Amino acid sequence: MAAAAPAASASSPVEFLLRRPAPRQRRRPPLAGAFFAPTGLSGGPLLRALASLAADLLGTPRTPSQPRNLDALMRRLALLSSILDSLLLVLGDEEEGAFSDATNLCFRELYVVLFRADLLVSYVASAGRAWALLRGPHLAASFRDLDAELAVVLDVLPAASLRLPRDAAEHLDLLRARCRRRAPCQYHDPAQAALRDRLLATLRHFELGQPPDPSKLKSLLAQIGISDAASCRAEIEYLEEQILSQDEDTDLPLIGGVVALLRYCLFSLFDPGNTKTLRVWPSPGDRQRLLSWSSSDDSSFSVPKEFSCPISLDLMRDPVVVSTGQTYDRPSIIQWIEEGHSTCPNSGQALADNRLVPNRALRSLISQWCGVHGFQFDSPESNEGMIECVAASCSSKAAIEANKATARILVRMLVEGSDSEKPVAAREIRLLAKTGKQNRAFIAELGAIPLLCRLLLSSDRMAQENAVTALLNLSIYEPNKTRIMEHEGCLWLIVSVLKNGWTTEAKENAAATLFSLSVVHDYKKKIMNEPGAVEELASMLTRGTPRGKKDAVMALFNLSTHPESSGRMLESSAVLALIESLRNDTVSEEAAGALALLMKQPTIVNLVGSSETVITSLVGLMRRGTPKGKENAVSALYEICRRGGSTLAQRVARIPGLNTVIQNITLTGTKRAKKKASLIVKMCQRSQMPSALALGNTLTVVDHSLVGNSTLRRAASFGSGELSNPVSISVPVP
Repeated sequence: MAAAAPAASASSPVEFLLRRPAPRQRRRPPLAGAFFAPTGLSGGPLLRALASLAADLLGTPRTPSQPRNLDALMRRLALLSSILDSLLLVLGDEEEGAFSDATNLCFRELYVVLFRADLLVSYVASAGRAWALLRGPHLAASFRDLDAELAVVLDVLPAASLRLPRDAAEHLDLLRARCRRRAPCQYHDPAQAALRDRLLATLRHFELGQPPDPSKLKSLLAQIGISDAASCRAEIEYLEEQILSQDEDTDLPLIGGVVALLRYCLFSLFDPGNTKTLRVWPSPGDRQRLLSWSSSDDSSFSVPKEFSCPISLDLMRDPVVVSTGQTYDRPSIIQWIEEGHSTCPNSGQALADNRLVPNRALRSLISQWCGVHGFQFDSPESNEGMIECVAASCSSKAAIEANKATARILVRMLVEGSDSEKPVAAREIRLLAKTGKQNRAFIAELGAIPLLCRLLLSSDRMAQENAVTALLNLSIYEPNKTRIMEHEGCLWLIVSVLKNGWTTEAKENAAATLFSLSVVHDYKKKIMNEPGAVEELASMLTRGTPRGKKDAVMALFNLSTHPESSGRMLESSAVLALIESLRNDTVSEEAAGALALLMKQPTIVNLVGSSETVITSLVGLMRRGTPKGKENAVSALYEICRRGGSTLAQRVARIPGLNTVIQNITLTGTKRAKKKASLIVKMCQRSQMPSALALGNTLTVVDHSLVGNSTLRRAASFGSGELSNPVSISVPVP
């Protein structure tokens, strides 16, 4: 739907963000879409609104991007402003009935054109210099389209009825002529085109493995408008945002190559330590609260009430809507529900269900607000659908070679740099290792892993956090897992961060690193034998944040696939942590899968099966879980019945509603879930319990809540299967 052009100032932060972004806020390309004219204005008020908008545009500070087209637009606006001022003098005190309907219609359309011009000028002013240079032809086309729209409006404007003074009428004729006669080639700026060609030539140097001369490179950047480390980093961040925006017409390999070039320049030409670092999102465990800034003298840090979670009073990172229509931050409302509450914290109304619907509109506004105030905002969905874009942006030969050159500098900083330079190098390696297999490979080949391990003992909280996160990113590449595990003391250091890390994020990423390393079968036992590793994962699963719990349960799941894991899991209290996690919807599916794998030891079977609460939780997961979650729950229940003897099988058979759940699984479950559900029925039958089971050559499941001939028949055949798990690791179950 088309959007209405704003006609009044906004008072609240939300209205402000919806109306007109701040100068440094990132925007989508201008002139995309249509806008409704302000229907509530006509006559004198409409003319004054037009004059005010034109005057505001004329007062906009000049920007180095698109100088030729901006100057031409300002000359047109100067003529238009003088015409509007003359009309205001002619109008005098007349108001609503001053103009005909046709004139009012033209003025409304002119308002839309000026509003589009405001968008275009603001976009060019806020865009990164390198981005504006690369998008020069597209921006020139936007200026050409704007002139065409203005020409159409001026051509249909009934000038004869306006009683214009002679000089104003001459200005109108001149403005019409200028809008019509400018040839397409005149929107093309030869100086900007030459600068763009030099930038592309520099990328070709990198493609050949020949970094350009530093003095020439610095001269090029100066002409673009990049003169120091702060402006260089700002350009990198802006271009990365354009990559993640996933616009269809964005040349991702080209943009990725320029990002790699600028990152190389940041460390080869400038002092990155002098940049103003982006304020990092506070971790849940940090005592510093964003909201506390609202009482400080600096009003720029005042968090809008609409963006704060009513429970935690913190700025929301993942806003979700509950059944009552209220919005909360996901971790806070999940914790509220887990504590046994069944009402809405804000309204007090009963929650009809526990479904949480993402509030994407509010999340977008929070992201924009954080961008305006310099906060890094990584929403949980920030990586969804972006993997292909990031991979494509790193695929060019120029990007690969430039990143290699940057990695050499960063590794040298880790070796020779000062105490203040090493954390900066760790942060940049962390970022570089996020963007592609090639980057992860050559960073490790340059010897970064042992150097990062040293920083895990750092007293600098951000150095430690960036180092462990860099190791996590590097471990995604399979050969790097070997490098990490075979480096003496590295595993012990990772476990130390998991136990005593300075920040919550450092601890979480240490758990995620263990999860990544435990994918390799040969390393599972080594991780389990590392003192404190399993204990700390169990502790995080019990007391960690939702993200930390997810990392911990995934690591424990992987470790559980080792045939010798049962004893270690039992003695470390990991089994108890997994049992407790069955009541947590965030991690219950993985916990059920891990328990199913561990119940090869009779002690664990008896521990799990002795509690009706555990069995009830598994049946509940079979009822409401995802297909994989249901399969994991069925597998766990199957192990209880199979290995726990008739006593535990009878306890399973007594669970209310089991028959209905089994029937649903046999109808809608996965192939393995159906097979094991039928086997559960058969084992319950053998336990001689009156549990709504019919005997015969084929095993039949009967639901007594159904009447007549509503009987579901499922043949039971014994066989081996595989346990479903969230990381596609096939685990044979006998």
